[in-house]
Amino acid sequence: MHIQSNYRSKILIVDDIAGNIQLLNMVLQEDYDVFFATNGEKAIELCRTKMPDLIMLDIVMPGINGYEVCRRIKADPITQNIPIIFVTSRDEINDEALGLDLGAIDFYSGPQDPDNNLRWCLPQKR
Repeated sequence: MHIQSNYRSKILIVDDIAGNIQLLNMVLQEDYDVFFATNGEKAIELCRTKMPDLIMLDIVMPGINGYEVCRRIKADPITQNIPIIFVTSRDEINDEALGLDLGAIDFYSGPQDPDNNLRWCLPQKR
């Protein structure tokens, strides 16, 4: 007997630009529970309270930047295993290397076409 689960993976989008959040949300909302933060402090708080299955994180934000958010999430035993993908307009090799060194699982310079370029790395529906 197969029991179907109604669980939907939770994705936290962290970006200070509303248009980027709207674009990603439009692509993801049908299959995932999507919530967002517009600054690093709120992102860290939501990670502890919502425990997302994946974080899509911008680098350049007011207050603490995405690198520092990643560093803090990976340093916290409660949140350290949450996968992080940097989704940013920055595309320098050094940006990607630093993000991966901090513990991100991937680095996507977009979000020009998030539907085609991000779906491969999103949590699969259970």
